This record gives sequence, C-alpha cells and structure tokens, in this order.
Amino acid sequence: MSVTQQQVLDSLKQVASPRGVPLTNANVLSAISVTDGKVFFSINVDAAEARAWESVRAQAEAAVRAIPGVSTAMIALTAERKPGSPQAAPAAHRHSHGVQPASAHRPPQGAASPMSRQAEIPGVAAVIAVASGKGGVGKSTTALNLALGLRDLGPRVGLLDADIYGPSVPRLTGISEKPQLDDNRKMIPIKRFGLSIMSIGFLVEEDTAMIWRGPMVMSAITQMLRDVAWGTLDILVVDMPPGTGDAQLTLAQNVPLKGAVIISTPQDLSLIDARRGLAMFKKVNVPVLGIVENMSYFQCPECGTRSDIFGHGGARHEAERLGVPFLGEIPLHMSIRTTSDEGNPVVVSEPAGPHAAIYRAIGTRVRDQLQGAIAAA
Repeated sequence: MSVTQQQVLDSLKQVASPRGVPLTNANVLSAISVTDGKVFFSINVDAAEARAWESVRAQAEAAVRAIPGVSTAMIALTAERKPGSPQAAPAAHRHSHGVQPASAHRPPQGAASPMSRQAEIPGVAAVIAVASGKGGVGKSTTALNLALGLRDLGPRVGLLDADIYGPSVPRLTGISEKPQLDDNRKMIPIKRFGLSIMSIGFLVEEDTAMIWRGPMVMSAITQMLRDVAWGTLDILVVDMPPGTGDAQLTLAQNVPLKGAVIISTPQDLSLIDARRGLAMFKKVNVPVLGIVENMSYFQCPECGTRSDIFGHGGARHEAERLGVPFLGEIPLHMSIRTTSDEGNPVVVSEPAGPHAAIYRAIGTRVRDQLQGAIAAA
C-alpha cells in the first residue's frame, strides 16, 4: 500500500501543539519525505520550548506509524534559539498559560547527568563502538570483518551500521532487501553471514543524500537501537560515523557501552584525529578496548616487496603512549578491497587466509576484554 504525504498531513492534524492548535497549523513542520512506506521529517521549534514539544513529537510519531502501509517513521525534534529570543524568565514572571520556557522544566541542581538515560538493550549483553576520528581509514570494512572474526570465536554477534551520512554496510554485505516488521512493529535485522545486521542504508536508496540536522541523526540512531528486534546477542558491534559529534554522544548516552575500538592509519594526520576520538570516549566514561592500525603496510602481490605507504607503527606507538591496548595491524591489500566491493568480506570469502586470521586475532583481544559482560548476561 502506497503512503502519500497527504495521508501523513491528515494524521498530523489530529495532533495538537502545546498551544492547542493542530500540528499542521503550528508552522513547525519540515518537508515530509515519504518513500516506500518510510516517513521522515522534523519538528522545528525554539530551543526555549523544546521540552514542552517532546511529547508532541512522540504523539506525531505514533500517529504516523498508525497509517496503513507505514513501515518506518523517523521524526526528530529540532530546537534552535531564535535571534533575539529572550532568556528564560525568572520564576516570579512565569505565566500559567502557553508554553513554559526550558528553564521551567530544568531539573534541580545536582540532578543526574545525561548518562543517567542509559538503558541496556534487551537481550544484548555487550555493545561496542567501532570509531575513527576521520573518514577514509577503512572503519566500516574493519567493523564488518571484526564482527565476523568475533562470530568465528563463538559469540552471537550483531552489526549496527550507525554511519547515518555514509552507510557502507549494505554494499559491504551485498544486502539489498528491506527489513520486515515483527508483531510489535519492530524492525527485524537481516541475517547474513551468521550476523544480525541493521543499517539506515536498508531504509533509503543508495544515492539518497542524508541532509539531516543533528537531532534527526540522534533520533535515527536511537530508533535503530531501540526499535529493532535484536533478539539474543552476546556482542552488538556499532559502526559509528567518523568524528566526535552527535552520533557518538547519542550512543554513549543511550546505552552503557562496554567499550570502543579506534581505527586509524599509521599516518600522523589520522593519528591526531584518532586521539580526539579516544579522548571523547574517555570523557563519557567508555572504556577504550584498543587501537587498530589499518592500511598498516602494502605488500606487493607480485614481488613480495613491502612498502609503508602511510608510514608504519604510528598507531602502536600511540597506543603505548596513551596506555591503551594495541589490537593489531591490518595490511593494505587488494583482496580486502575487492571482497568488500563485491559484498563478500574477506573473513567469509577467504576464511583460511592470512587476513581472516588477522581479524580473528583482533576479535580475540576484543572478546577477552568483554568476557565479564558476556558471562554476566
């Protein structure tokens, strides 16, 4: 059943803003995107009113999800302070009508930090992030092959592609089908290579430009964590977007991460960004499981000559300097690249090869640090 924008607007007319007017008349809706039963839009309000609008966002999402034919509804609350917008009024000048400013909803001094919103994902023993300070270091390829290496060691493993702006997992796994919904309207991960896999790339076309503000990214990541029927997993590997922004903070604030793996090349520029990523996880009290040096060296398949194209050993030295584990070196090799492009990762296509052995060795070092969390589940 094809869903139209008019159906979405009709459902939103039944949702009232904090001032009592229909949401469609409140001048807060962004453009509404409807594709193959997937609905995306944002509600844009002044930052001073954001808390009062959160329940409206939830009602709007529920109303859209109730439309026959809607498989996914992703609705973000975008809050910005308008130019000249006054600061919160003192308590003596608040009025009993209208939307209260954000200060009216502030928790008392000494209230819990944002990390207090953390909640375990039912059935998932350990969630780990695979991150990098910058793009182009082979993070997604490493995340997938690491997940496969962990799978080979016995744990039940899932992979969440949380790289909202550049989801690579559909191409790396050769998955083109869309996830189905269970009886609770949760998305069912797609099974491939013995992994439970979910990606925003399963919900949008490959060439779609994801032009989303931070709150939309945060909403999408939260939904892929909470609105997916992950089942029983020992380890959920999350392929993060590069950098140290909203996506990383959303993940850290939503679930108690058991650790983060930092991917870097040996190049000084990459190491500088890797330090930033490592520092961010430490700031939000996420254990750093270690650093991986990707594209560590190139060995000519014809003559066997080794070339350190990006330098060599920089990530190992950085790990030693910072006092975190060094997990291993992955070479720059044609077979890793070609199998990734073909959607048949090297740990699957060449399971007895040297590169699969490297990923399994890295997986062993990661698993050993997670044993307590897995055993306690």
